[in-house]
Amino acid sequence: MGASKTDLFTTEQNEIAAMAKALAHPARIAILQYLVEKNVCITSTLVEELGLAQATTSQHLKELKQAGIIQGSVEGASVCYCINPEVWKVYKSLFNNFFKEIDTTGQQCC
Repeated sequence: MGASKTDLFTTEQNEIAAMAKALAHPARIAILQYLVEKNVCITSTLVEELGLAQATTSQHLKELKQAGIIQGSVEGASVCYCINPEVWKVYKSLFNNFFKEIDTTGQQCC
């Protein structure tokens, strides 16, 4: 397969694509919904909540952390995760701008 041609697209298009990729698994959506609801989480609680294996949950957390949307801290043997509010605002803004209202008056499509 050829090299990625990300340089053909705008910074915003690349950012939205990277964000969408980070969110592109239902387990990651479930993790984010749980973290938003609880505002903090210990990994073992999240494993119980999702019903996934510890290793699988950890891999999804790793992907979200690499994307910057969550942050974590080690407290003894436990790892605590929460939403990164600055990145959350960026995601929200970019996706809100991307999913702007469309004018359907007089539209003759499909």
